[in-house]
Order: sequence, then C-alpha cells, then structure tokens
Amino acid sequence: MKKDFETTFTGWTFITAAVLLWGGWFLSPHHVGEYLVASDFAAIGDQLWYWIWMYRIHIFGWVTMAIALFALVSITLKKPYRVLILPGAGMVIAGTLTLAIASAFYYNFGAWGVGQTMNKSVVEVQEFMNNILYTNQYVTCFVRFGRVFSGVGLVLLGLGLVKWNMVAAWLSWFTVLLGLAAMAIVMGIPDNFEIYKPIFHIKAIWLVSMGIFIVRRGIHFSKLTA
Repeated sequence: MKKDFETTFTGWTFITAAVLLWGGWFLSPHHVGEYLVASDFAAIGDQLWYWIWMYRIHIFGWVTMAIALFALVSITLKKPYRVLILPGAGMVIAGTLTLAIASAFYYNFGAWGVGQTMNKSVVEVQEFMNNILYTNQYVTCFVRFGRVFSGVGLVLLGLGLVKWNMVAAWLSWFTVLLGLAAMAIVMGIPDNFEIYKPIFHIKAIWLVSMGIFIVRRGIHFSKLTA
C-alpha cells in the first residue's frame, strides 16, 4: 500500500468535496428542482444572500470533486492502471464539471430572477419565465448528460479499482454499482427528477468513503508497473 503526502492530499480532497457538495445542499434554505419555476424566486428572495453563499459552497463541491479525481489520476497514471483509471476518472471529471456549469446557471438565474420578478404582476412574471424557457430546457440537458457521463466514468473507474485491488473490494464494487445506477435512472426514467435525488446523496457517501479509505490505508499498487 502506498501511503504518503500524495495519497493523503488525494484522500482529504475527496472528503472536502463531500463536505462542500453535501453541506452546501443541506444548509441551503431552498432547493431548486430540475427546472426553475416562478415560485423559486420568492423562496430564494426570503434569504437571498444566505442562499447565494450556500450555493457557492455547493458549486465548489463539484469543483473540488474534479480536483480529487485529478489527484487520483496523477498517482495512478502508470501502466497498467491508466488504461481504465484515466478514461474512467476523465469521464467523471467531464460529468462533474458539466454539473458544476449547470449549477452555476441555477445559482446565477436564481439570484438574478429575484430582482427581475420582484413586485411584478403575474403576467410580467410569466413573460420573464417564457424568456428563460429555452435556457431552462438547455440546462436540464446539461444536468442529465453530466449525470450520465459521471455514471460511465464511475463504472470504468470502479472496474479499474476492482481489477487491480487498489482499494477495498466493497468500495471498488460500490463505485461500479453507483455508476450503473446513475446511468440506469437518468436514461431509463429521464423525466423524474425526484427518483435521482438519492443518487446525489449516495455520491456524497462515496466521496467520503473514498477519502477516508485513502487517508487511512493509502492505495495498493502491484509490482507490475511501468
């Protein structure tokens, strides 16, 4: 098992990502659904600045998750691990940053919309919602594809962890199953946002589990490396 500054940094980055990602969500006074709706702006406006800061923390959770995966790749970028670890982590990073961009839309339009809809009539609010309809629809695609990309990457990453016994077997298979579940739910039931919600929380648990294991045990490497 390799346990040094590199693995310690990687492990704590996984843990930090989970804390930021889930903490920002948990402490937020209002959760936006898959689409921004008119009632979101009134709810956000009740505690605007607090909501803004919690959303910033949440977005930085996605960014920190990408950093953790980059760190993991930097440690494992050698033969034979890289053939699965690199594309797996790369796809998770692509999905994670896509989700970060989508979150930035909800953050920006959520805060901006408070001012745009304040003291407006129902007709004026509806006109505003019609004007952001196409962007609203486009961003939901970002959310779905971000989840699918992450799912594909988690499957590849998990298979790499399983094949070379790099972390505990249960954690490796947990990674594979999480990826399969994410893809199956998004592609099989694409229009039911509520069903996907547990996957977000399970992903936070996965981040914590990866982080704790790597900090405590390090990463296992076989002698057949180049």
